[in-house]
Amino acid sequence: EDLTQYRIFENINNHQIKSLAKKIKQVFSVGGSVKQYSIIIQGNNRNEIMNFLKSEGYNVKRVGG
Repeated sequence: EDLTQYRIFENINNHQIKSLAKKIKQVFSVGGSVKQYSIIIQGNNRNEIMNFLKSEGYNVKRVGG
C-alpha cells in the first residue's frame, strides 16, 4: 500500500490541518490521517496533491521518496 506524507510549513493550527486533510481525502477519494503537522495520504496521487496544495496557497514538502 502506497503512503505519501506531506509536511505543511505554515502557521496552521491542529483544526486547520485536519480540515485540510479532510478536503484532500474528499477531493481525491483517498484515505489518510494527520500526525502532528504532517498529512499522511494513502495512494499514489503525489503530484496531483502537491499541485492542489500549492493552488490552495500552501508551501509543501514531500517527506521521503
